[in-house]
Amino acid sequence: MKNKVSLLNHYWTDIYFYLHYPHKDKISHQVIRILQFVEKKENVGVNDIASYLQINHNTASEHVKRMIDKDYLIKKRNEFDERKVILCLTDIGREVLHRNSSLDEEKLNQILNEMTENEKKIVEQAFQLLSERAKQCI
Repeated sequence: MKNKVSLLNHYWTDIYFYLHYPHKDKISHQVIRILQFVEKKENVGVNDIASYLQINHNTASEHVKRMIDKDYLIKKRNEFDERKVILCLTDIGREVLHRNSSLDEEKLNQILNEMTENEKKIVEQAFQLLSERAKQCI
């Protein structure tokens, strides 16, 4: 099993290396992780970020403050509990996250256009299965 895991990791790093967008933003890995967390989870607050990243509340709060200053995040009141403040991505935050964590859609389209319909279906099903199982890990 270890060899299969190593092989999948090797394939994944190849895919990302060759198909990621060119990096334009000077942005830390920590910032990307926070943007991803806010995108993937609901009603995220500073405490949630601190817990997720295993950092103290003050450090998480500083990260969030800088991200708000850069217009990546905004604070909103939770609609069900006005006492809670939740974080939301701005359009700029979504764009930065996409450029720094997604595959370049033009490059991906070029590759998909060279595949047969059956190959496209296999790739889509494999990614869908991995995505569904990955969501069960957190």
